[in-house]
Amino acid sequence: MKLPRPLRLTAFMPRSIAFRLIAAVLTVEFAAAILTVALSFGFERHIHFHTLDVLMHGHVDTILGAVQESSDGKDNVMLVQADLHLPKEDVWEVLDSSGRVLGISPNWQGVAPESIPTGHGAFLQMVINGHHFHLVRRQGTRLVDPGEEGGGKPRTVTVLYGARINRVWEAIWASVEFYALGSGILLLVTGPLIAWLLHRGLLPLRQLAAMAAEVSANSWTFDPPASARRTPELAPLTLALENVLQRLERSFVQQRTFVSDSAHELKTAVAVVKSSLQLLALKRRSAEEYQTGLERCLNDSLRIEDLVAKMLTLAREENAAPVSQAAQATDLADCLRQTVAALETVAAVRDVQIHVVAAGTAVTPVFIPLAGEDGALLFNNLVLNALQHSFRGGEIEVRFCSDAKTALIEIEDHGEGIPPDALPHVFERFYRGDPSRNRNTGGSGLGLAICKAIVERVGGSIAIASQPSLGTSVSVHLPLAQQPS
Repeated sequence: MKLPRPLRLTAFMPRSIAFRLIAAVLTVEFAAAILTVALSFGFERHIHFHTLDVLMHGHVDTILGAVQESSDGKDNVMLVQADLHLPKEDVWEVLDSSGRVLGISPNWQGVAPESIPTGHGAFLQMVINGHHFHLVRRQGTRLVDPGEEGGGKPRTVTVLYGARINRVWEAIWASVEFYALGSGILLLVTGPLIAWLLHRGLLPLRQLAAMAAEVSANSWTFDPPASARRTPELAPLTLALENVLQRLERSFVQQRTFVSDSAHELKTAVAVVKSSLQLLALKRRSAEEYQTGLERCLNDSLRIEDLVAKMLTLAREENAAPVSQAAQATDLADCLRQTVAALETVAAVRDVQIHVVAAGTAVTPVFIPLAGEDGALLFNNLVLNALQHSFRGGEIEVRFCSDAKTALIEIEDHGEGIPPDALPHVFERFYRGDPSRNRNTGGSGLGLAICKAIVERVGGSIAIASQPSLGTSVSVHLPLAQQPS
């Protein structure tokens, strides 16, 4: 699929993920290259100087092997230089125990006694004839007259041997340059390769963004690429986008339906008022007829006012911020009893009895995070709905209880019930199970939608279970609020 040009242009911008990843990888590689060069320098220096020390000790052993007993009869030693085959650029000097020079290389004038390093195998760095030398001091013992009693007389010989280190440093720096050049070539090769791999690896993300960009208010189709679903890092993002878009689509469709249903309800009510007024204006009527017509118009206007008030209440509840438990609190038992008392007249007219039962909470008050008017509106809608669908002579039970965190309110009637096909839609706005929209059997269809908005705003839940001709049970779970001081 051909990607949009903006995605291609921003793929390697300084703030893009690809640019940051490439910069991070190249930075790590550059640091690793520097560390490699530094370690190679230390390693090569150790190896070359160790090799030099071994060679120098070998030459010193050769010199000590050339020290023999002197023929002057004074029990001294001498150096036989004819047996020495040493590098011409090296310097050396052989001393006996008295400091007498037994032999010295022709390219050296010796070293001052105070400059001689102490200790067996000690090293010294010196500049001789403009060149840097690495010197080693080594002592050895030779026996004079070994055939005599006591095994002969030991004579101590000190050897100073030096080798030029210019070539050693040249070899070290040649090795370091090789490592540095190899690291530089590796950076030059891996840089474009990493950029290409990241560009290819981020292709599912760009495809996902392109698919998401095609979603609009008129087209909610979102089909993520299979590569995004298979990628572990993108699979959660893909699922989240699908869920968000589905919720947005439902909200958008619900909003459209709400506007359409609101317009329908208001248009019908206004048309009834208009037709009533037009009917009165067709001919001259008596005072009683005018009074009856005006009363009808007034009742229709009150119905419109009630509808608008419920729409405003629903909008307020749905758009209100979530309520904290400490913000407000209402005594649940008191709120339920006031609701039942306010509906006693309606219950008496319909010959229905309402019972309020507290399960285990008669002594300890139960507080819910609702304002008094919201609690009254919630329970008034639920109890009134139960009254409207109860048979004459029936009963309604209002039960409530609580545990450590939540309160449970159940409102159960034994009336006509709700058809199974209508049960999933009872909380939808303007939905009424009666398709005829009879004013006597149903209201505006906003009561249960308002109840759900009130309950969910405080973090609760509401559910309805019903069977036709057996009754309906509404269960409301609300979090507990702190008891007001």
